Amino acid sequence: VALLLCAIIARLYYLHVVRAPESVAETSKARERVEILPSRRGSITDSKNNILAISSPVITIGVDPKTFKFQIGRDNGLTNRQIAAATVSQMSAYKPSEQTRQKLREISELLNVPYDRLCKLCTSEGSWYKIAVVEDEDVYQQIRKLNVKGIYGNRKYVRKYPSGPLMSHIVGFVNREFQPVMGIERQFQYYLNGQDGWIETERDGRRAEQAQFRKRKVDPADGNNIELSIDLVIQEIVQRQMEKIAAAFHPEKAAIIVSDPATGYILAMSSYPNFDPNSYTKFKNENFLNFVISGQYEPGSTFKIIPVAGALNEGIIGPDDAFDCTATSMMYNGRQVRLPKDDHPLGPRATTRQIIQKSSNRGSAIIGGRLGAARLISYAKAFGIGEKTDLGLSGEISGTLLPLDRWDGLTISRMPIGHAVAVTPLQIHCAMSVIANQGIYMKPQLVKRVYDNKGQTVINYSPRAMRRVISPKVAALMSEMLSTVTISGGTARRAAIKGFEVAGKTGTSQKFIKAKDLPPLPDGTPRKRGEYSNKKHVGSFTGFFPTKAPRLVITVVVDTPKLKGIGYGGIVAAPAFREIGEQLAVYLGIQSDEEFEKKIAWKAKRND
Repeated sequence: VALLLCAIIARLYYLHVVRAPESVAETSKARERVEILPSRRGSITDSKNNILAISSPVITIGVDPKTFKFQIGRDNGLTNRQIAAATVSQMSAYKPSEQTRQKLREISELLNVPYDRLCKLCTSEGSWYKIAVVEDEDVYQQIRKLNVKGIYGNRKYVRKYPSGPLMSHIVGFVNREFQPVMGIERQFQYYLNGQDGWIETERDGRRAEQAQFRKRKVDPADGNNIELSIDLVIQEIVQRQMEKIAAAFHPEKAAIIVSDPATGYILAMSSYPNFDPNSYTKFKNENFLNFVISGQYEPGSTFKIIPVAGALNEGIIGPDDAFDCTATSMMYNGRQVRLPKDDHPLGPRATTRQIIQKSSNRGSAIIGGRLGAARLISYAKAFGIGEKTDLGLSGEISGTLLPLDRWDGLTISRMPIGHAVAVTPLQIHCAMSVIANQGIYMKPQLVKRVYDNKGQTVINYSPRAMRRVISPKVAALMSEMLSTVTISGGTARRAAIKGFEVAGKTGTSQKFIKAKDLPPLPDGTPRKRGEYSNKKHVGSFTGFFPTKAPRLVITVVVDTPKLKGIGYGGIVAAPAFREIGEQLAVYLGIQSDEEFEKKIAWKAKRND
């Protein structure tokens, strides 16, 4: 026994004297506890302060009986030393004061928990018991104000998207681990994500927190909020049209964009198919593709505005110059180049105006040839083709604009009509916006500002003019010519909006099918080259109104519509443009052309 006692004394001496620093460190590590206080992720709103994404608190409220006994002890006049020395069962001999019992009754009513059950949990043996889970922050704040020791809540946040599928591709979502996956949620993670706080405290041998020994508490800093340029009402109008397109034509993909040409702010943007960010796990991968910025297609005739505007801007052609649209070939760099077929044949003396109105392939190819390959590529880049718009969403692609060294003998006659080039719907939308904005390319933007919880602006995203593409005179001339597309004799009469002069351009292009997706040849050998489909098309319309003072640019693209015949842009896209324009004219109070002319005349008369 003596030897055993000596051994114990020697061991204690070694631990407490010889190895004292290490022992203290190990003990502190075992007792100390750092509890993370999660910060609240910032909200995302539209331009009218409607909530599009918000972090709602979910608070698990419980009781720590070992801490609650301090409440009972103080009610009975015991010192902290006496309370700490007693067990929970020993403290059962004491009763809480009437004031504490009244607080417990209020808590039971707030949480809808029976009073007897709440009292039993408060006086049970154990470290912590859950009482209830609440999502109402006001309820939790009322419980905190009652200040009952041992009753507190552990907060976590759940991300909710009140607009559901309406804004899915724009807003994006965060996953179950609160990691952003796509959309504004991902691109603005730095601003939306707050700074977590923490509590430094101690725990007992059963690893239960000793709240009375808390050393330090750092409150969490909530994230900033994002205000988008999107108007939720306009987005709903656009989405209804998208649903009509889906129901009528069952396309593979579709896109609709609405923007203000003067600022570049996107007012609505819809991509089909979409998904619900509140239940994103239920959807296929193709639903997450944002066709507006992540899908490309050959634009067809909507691209014709670029070679014509470029040639006018260079002074190579005039609006009334005549071209032989019956020719089957043209001379370019000393050689004959075969011209494309015309869906809308014109005569031997078709003017530039007629080529735009009737969407002549041959006329556009001839104009492209006169502009020349180098300048055609230069103007395409200036209009935003072949480069990302840098909208601020992940997954954007640059499209395809072939450099000169990759051109074949037909590219000079095919690119001017929107073949041998691939664009995203947003790129062709921005190209039309240049004409609507007097020849200036504005950076397309989805975000207007970043602001804190007090409403103070942290970062302001003002409109940004990137470059002048064409002169104001040429832009006005193009607007005038494009307005003939939507009247009698044009290719987009279905896009006309009553009371307004509308400028725009239709596009219909055959889809290119890769060799691997084509059936084998009759002899069973696989195909080596792809080919254009006679059944699958992309129909589109992009335009703006009012022509003389543009307020809105609207683009509709429908990929592979299913209908009898060819899915011309004038059939599958132009009607949606008209219906959206009619509704937005009322919602935004846009003056009709007649009202606009009267206002101008009144101002002129007043100045005289």
